[in-house]
Amino acid sequence: MEFATFILAAQRGYHQSCDSVIRNSIEQAVVSEQAGFNTAWFAEHHFNNYSLIPSPLMMVAHCAGVTSTIRLGTAVCVLPLYQPQRLLSEVGFADIVSNGRLELGLGLGYQQFEFERFGVDIDGAPAVFSEYLDILLKGLKQDIFEHHGRYETIPLTATSVRVVQKPTPPIWIASGSARMSRAYREGLNLFVTALHNGLESLSTLRTTIEKAAASEGRKVTDAKISLLRCCYASDDEAEINSYLDNARFQRRLSEALHERREQSVDGYLLQETPTQQDLSFETMRENLPIGSLNRVIERLLEEIDILKPDQIAIQTQLGDFDQKTMLRQMDRWGEKIIPAINKSLGHARV
Repeated sequence: MEFATFILAAQRGYHQSCDSVIRNSIEQAVVSEQAGFNTAWFAEHHFNNYSLIPSPLMMVAHCAGVTSTIRLGTAVCVLPLYQPQRLLSEVGFADIVSNGRLELGLGLGYQQFEFERFGVDIDGAPAVFSEYLDILLKGLKQDIFEHHGRYETIPLTATSVRVVQKPTPPIWIASGSARMSRAYREGLNLFVTALHNGLESLSTLRTTIEKAAASEGRKVTDAKISLLRCCYASDDEAEINSYLDNARFQRRLSEALHERREQSVDGYLLQETPTQQDLSFETMRENLPIGSLNRVIERLLEEIDILKPDQIAIQTQLGDFDQKTMLRQMDRWGEKIIPAINKSLGHARV
């Protein structure tokens, strides 16, 4: 089983400066490697405090210089917001400077707030995503390519900065049933989440993945699956409640942006507003691998048995959760949780 950290780089309020948020995120990537995580993933968002990483490929390129072995991933590049021709060279550059450690995650995007400010129609994003993915796959696999589509016409073009990993870096697609089928068709991987829901949602997610694989005549194991999850192990109730509070804060903002009801007094800082979709801390603890060390290990093993992922990506950088406390938590994963789970699965680390 692989383990990863998912670094959102959120700013919960003006008591956090943007530079401290970014530097804390970089520090978490470094500690991820030291703790034994396989991958550090970086988000992409724009124009508000939900996440301060405008380019996950820039984070990959920077963190390549302060790490040596951990794989560095984009989770995700919001494909409809890019020029795919330019993205090809930036992907090549990031793979080169990381010595072939790039994991390329691609997604559709869901925040109208972002799309409007780039002048991109969010309702047309699925079709744009599909065509841009065609272009990326051509440009990564062919020395010289051309494309004639609905959104882009590209004459014979060479990508000058090419990836180290052949034929391509591992490519991950953020979930959605149609995109899951595309991933299986193209031999790509899946990045999925059950949000803050419990075992039933994971079971439903597994069924959706199985149907997507079957629709393309593939086995589920033909794609790697990474599960994004909120997890926290502690006997300190104050720590747990702070983590839950920050996880719920992030979810409130995400839901507001997804439902196109972003709320801000000053045009930047989004207001955190309770909704009917809110889960209590008690429900979140019941649904998620959160609690004592044994509780987290046992619950993760249950979830792995249901979803059968290849990787668990834990959310580390959430809201204004205390940085030193989170770094200690990451160390605990490396020392206790990851070895215990791999031992239970029969894959003890060497």
